[in-house]
Amino acid sequence: MKKSRISNIIFDFGGVIIDISHQRLEETFRSHGVENFDLLFSQAMQIDLFQMFEKGELTPDQFRKEVRNLTNLLVPDNILDMLWNQIIGEYPPHRIELLQRIKSNYHLFLFSNTNIIHYDFYIQKFKQEFGFDFHSLFCNTYWSYKMGKRKPDLAPFSEIIFNEGLVPEETMFVDDSIQNILAAKQLGLKTIHLKNGLDITDLFKDDFLL
Repeated sequence: MKKSRISNIIFDFGGVIIDISHQRLEETFRSHGVENFDLLFSQAMQIDLFQMFEKGELTPDQFRKEVRNLTNLLVPDNILDMLWNQIIGEYPPHRIELLQRIKSNYHLFLFSNTNIIHYDFYIQKFKQEFGFDFHSLFCNTYWSYKMGKRKPDLAPFSEIIFNEGLVPEETMFVDDSIQNILAAKQLGLKTIHLKNGLDITDLFKDDFLL
C-alpha cells in the first residue's frame, strides 16, 4: 500500500513549541502563601474551572474571582495574572527556526487549549523576543478559548478539518498529551505523540518528516 504523503501538520503549543512548567507554577503560588496548591488545583479541576476558562466560558475577571475564592489570595489583577503565567516557559529558538524552514514544505497549523490570560502573555512575549508575529509561522492558528471548544473533544478537530479543507490521511497531528492523540486518531488524522524527551526537531530530517 502506498504511504500517504503528509501535506499538513497541526502542532500543539504548550510542551511542543513553548516550554511549560507546572512545578514553577506551584512553587510561585506556594511562595505567595498558598500551601495547599495540589488540593486547590484538584478542586479547580473538579469544578472544571480551567476547562471553562479555556473554552471562553469565563471572562478573565470571573476566572480571577474563582482563583481568589480558592486561594484566599487578595492581590491585584496584574499580580494574580503574573502568578498564573508562571506556568509559561521559554520559546526554544531552534523550534522557531524549524517552523520557519518547514513552512515552505508543509501547510502548518496550530491547535492549542489555552485561555486569554496566557494567550496575551505569550503572544506578546514572542513578538518581543523574535521581532515578528507568532501567527505568521502558520497558515492558521486555532485557540480553544476563541473556538469555544477544546481538546480532546472531537468537535474542534472536525471544525479545523472542515474549515481548512484538510484530508485527514494527509495531515499529521503532533501533541504531547495521549488523550488528544487518541481523539485525533478517531477522525483519521495521522499522529505523533511527543513523549518526554522528544523535541519537534527530532521528527524531521532535512526539514521533512521522518
